[in-house]
Amino acid sequence: MFSRILIANRGEIALRIIRAARELGVQSVVTYSAADKDAPYVKLADRAVCIGPPPANQSYLNIANIIAAAEIADVEAIHPGYGFLAENSHFAEVCRSCNIEFIGPSVEAMQRLGDKVQCKQLAVKHKVPTFPGSKGAIENEKEAIKIAREIGYPVIVKAAAGGGGRGMRVAHNDIALQSGLKSAKTEAEAAFANGTVYIEKFLERARHVEVQVVGDQQGNVVHLYERDCTMQRRHQKLIEEAPCPAIDDEVRNKLCSAAARLCKAAKYHSAGTVEFLLDDKTKKFYLLEVNTRVQVEHPVTEAITGVDIVKTQIKVAAGEELPFKQSDIKIKGHAIECRINAEDHTRNFAPQPGKLDQFIVPGGPGVRVETHCAAGYKIPPNYDSMIAKLITHAEDREQTINRMQRALREFDISPIATTIPLHQRLLNNSRFVRGNVDINFVERLLGQ
Repeated sequence: MFSRILIANRGEIALRIIRAARELGVQSVVTYSAADKDAPYVKLADRAVCIGPPPANQSYLNIANIIAAAEIADVEAIHPGYGFLAENSHFAEVCRSCNIEFIGPSVEAMQRLGDKVQCKQLAVKHKVPTFPGSKGAIENEKEAIKIAREIGYPVIVKAAAGGGGRGMRVAHNDIALQSGLKSAKTEAEAAFANGTVYIEKFLERARHVEVQVVGDQQGNVVHLYERDCTMQRRHQKLIEEAPCPAIDDEVRNKLCSAAARLCKAAKYHSAGTVEFLLDDKTKKFYLLEVNTRVQVEHPVTEAITGVDIVKTQIKVAAGEELPFKQSDIKIKGHAIECRINAEDHTRNFAPQPGKLDQFIVPGGPGVRVETHCAAGYKIPPNYDSMIAKLITHAEDREQTINRMQRALREFDISPIATTIPLHQRLLNNSRFVRGNVDINFVERLLGQ
């Protein structure tokens, strides 16, 4: 086991990793920007190193400064959390060249699965269902139109190196496809320094279902069942739950086995998530992408399986074998997570930076809160607006929803506007309660 690791991230995930490391007897060093100097995780870590001013490209995305901090603090490994550099294979390669263990998959696995074109090709080879579409990158408009007409509109243009909804455009005809192709390439180039795009058939009424996998360096890969992330807006998730309420055990086994098979083929170790779109009518599923990191919504999987995913990541990176087999993993109850963002959803989700005068979190049986905030904390305007994750767990979905509604009422945050009123509205919606939703449900409900 490592004696000391560096956490190259911020917010609640930095605090989550500090806690996991401490329980393993591992010291933690956090990097922080000047905007985060008063954050709780900076004080709770064994050591903290300032790596730059507030702009992310001068601090949390500054690889040279992060490596310098790692060398100064004499760490053996770096945990990238999620976001920022978590899926950056170049960063993982730099860590390796500096003899620092990257707490994540190998560079080669990241490249195989992180590039959506390569990932799709690997999936096809190993009989993981994929959408009809281009076999590789789209070179020009003529090729794009030919493929779109063959598979039928609507289609979606996707960035090969994309994520978070960037570099994606839906097209219902040739003209929209030509426009979407240009804008997706431009956005992908700006966001990922890679303008490569491809085309797939687009499902207009689908669910977003993802499978959590973990693997070790000995070649073992185990799935921890699935999560339903259908409740989202503009490809940003709002509510996640596990297990998926729309599938039976037969579909569940096929889905989870396909995810594990793909990751094993990629020689994947660490935690990762294989994302699928599920046709709610036919129950057929199609590969969407693979996220080669821990996910924001990992706590719902931890709740229903009892597996500490972050601890497992650290153990696997240190060379340990997975402490469980597939037959050991059972689903226990139901869990839901609400992402609490400092946003005003009545004003097109405008960010709400500023000081928190009051921040009282809910509690009680089956309630978990992941946050880096407290009363007096100033939310900086420089980063993602998520300020907390609220997770509830109970014996079944109905009890879990009731518990979440109770917990949301107890959450007291002021004077900053948050997404809590929206979560309450969604949880009270009869279609959500019945489990009858699709990925465009929230936008239709809000008239967007």
